[in-house]
Amino acid sequence: MISKPFSAASARNREPILAALRDLLRGCHTVLEIGSGTGQHAVHFGAAMPHLLWQTSDLAANHAAIRAWLDGAALPNVLPPLLLDAGSDDWPAGPFDAVYTANTCHIMAWPEVQSMFRGIGRVLAPGGMLCIYGPFRRDGQFTTPSNAQFDASLRAQSPHMGLRNREDIDALAHAQGLAPVADLALPANNDLLAWRRAG
Repeated sequence: MISKPFSAASARNREPILAALRDLLRGCHTVLEIGSGTGQHAVHFGAAMPHLLWQTSDLAANHAAIRAWLDGAALPNVLPPLLLDAGSDDWPAGPFDAVYTANTCHIMAWPEVQSMFRGIGRVLAPGGMLCIYGPFRRDGQFTTPSNAQFDASLRAQSPHMGLRNREDIDALAHAQGLAPVADLALPANNDLLAWRRAG
């Protein structure tokens, strides 16, 4: 039996994110989570928003951990993980009323981020919401010294990683027919960005 992994960051940030998602996803029914990681967000948000059918997804290496969290929670509205490499063209058929992803853009290489947005464009329903959580730069500048330090630590691990410019992310969303609806500052120097597709 796989022991449940635990992310302290996920435990810390789940309530502020949930407070924002309650409003943003109010009219949604199906959500695709890209990069479900440990599965902690999925079970917390699924329990708090039972009107949502929450579809987890990630690379195969993370599925056992996600399933461990899902098995422990036994929520009927949180579905087992789909195999999804955001940088590939092999995506679930959809459509989904919303797509949510947390702390992925600064881990993936930029071409993978671009591919992820193309995939989102294929699976997001008309009127659908896209919500992205994480740290971002603004106008090419770090918003805090801690974010600059985090970016340096990421690039030391691998040159393809690093904080993305919020404006570049917005351009990718715009290219998929998405208009910005929220830009929320959350604790620990992170943001929740949201866009809506025209209905």
